[in-house]
Amino acid sequence: MTTTGKMELMAPAGNFESLQAALDNGADSVYFGVEQLNMRARASINFTLDDLQEISNRCKAKNVRTYLTLNTIVYDHDLSIVKTLLQKAKEADITAVIAMDQAVIASARAIGMEVHISTQINITNIETAKFYAMFADTMVLSRELSLRQVKKITEQIVKDDVRGPSGNLIEIEIFGHGALCMAVSGKCYMSLHAYNSSANRGACKQNCRKKYTVIDQETGIEMELDNEYIMSPKDLCTIDFLDQIVDAGVKVLKIEGRGRAPEYVAKVIKCYRDAIDSIEDGTYSKERVITWMQELEKVYNRGFWSGYYLGQKLGEWSKGPGSHATQKKVYLGKGVHYFPKSNIGEFKIEAYDIAIGDTILITGPTTGAQEMKVSEMYVNDAKGEKAQKGDTVTMPLEFRVRPSDKLYKIVSTKVEV
Repeated sequence: MTTTGKMELMAPAGNFESLQAALDNGADSVYFGVEQLNMRARASINFTLDDLQEISNRCKAKNVRTYLTLNTIVYDHDLSIVKTLLQKAKEADITAVIAMDQAVIASARAIGMEVHISTQINITNIETAKFYAMFADTMVLSRELSLRQVKKITEQIVKDDVRGPSGNLIEIEIFGHGALCMAVSGKCYMSLHAYNSSANRGACKQNCRKKYTVIDQETGIEMELDNEYIMSPKDLCTIDFLDQIVDAGVKVLKIEGRGRAPEYVAKVIKCYRDAIDSIEDGTYSKERVITWMQELEKVYNRGFWSGYYLGQKLGEWSKGPGSHATQKKVYLGKGVHYFPKSNIGEFKIEAYDIAIGDTILITGPTTGAQEMKVSEMYVNDAKGEKAQKGDTVTMPLEFRVRPSDKLYKIVSTKVEV
């Protein structure tokens, strides 16, 4: 639950690299899965029970809220695991649990944990919101609603004084950016039927993202489609009408992407942080939106559309497989040592070359995702302009580099390396 009037920016965290990237780029909260009972059990590395305290400590240091996603279908044999997860989260002082199963909701409430209702519940009207207000302070609305419908719900919450267990007015959360699914609020059975791998248990095989041929069974004629990826929606992007989302009374903006790389989290969170802050200080403009869009296009995306928020009835579909990002990262090497007195980082180059003027990315569990331009470097202890495979490189850094860190070069997707 937010404590200020400004809309909360919630970041995905699939691992410690992404968690740190979220913290470094202005997230107000992070959401993450532990073990298998979450909707990205297969797509991301996921944390373990032993990681909960570290997650909590890092986020508390930045005054960032922590949300455990426990939003899959739950069976009887899962109940003991659910209770263990919740108890460990409670002990680690995790802020809230995101849930859809009533057993999870009841178990969380029984130990005094704050509950957020997952989009899997598919809340589309004020009466459903009122019902879940008995258990939760925050709820994610269905992804298929328009902003007009969202605003009607938020206005009715105020009018009818709908309060959650905390005694405060319930808060509405919506998805703001990232992958969309062809299913209603993510409830899909395609993967289960095709591969016996349930999306609703966090094991989606993403068969909707593939290319299919449609054949008329009566005539045997293959149907011509303008788009070969008719079941794969473009990614949601709302940064160009974020002011309308704020006006609709939304209190939490959720960024999708627990399966994405840390540089994705860093870039997207930074753009939306800037956009939310600009709305607050009156500097939000079309010119700034253009700049943000250019930045968002640099990281993983399937093309962008506005979802159903502006009243669109049908989806916009991806024109090809994979990412449409304008940039990509190329592995160069790994961190070796950091000299704190001189703020110098040392790297071993294991692949390709690096030169003055290159844009580099350094990622690691504690480092997060740090992007910078190379302005000066030493190659094998001598000042140099370019280094190759096998060389040792040192350069000035404003952050500590560690042996667990990886060094990449950022290049245009049109560039061959």
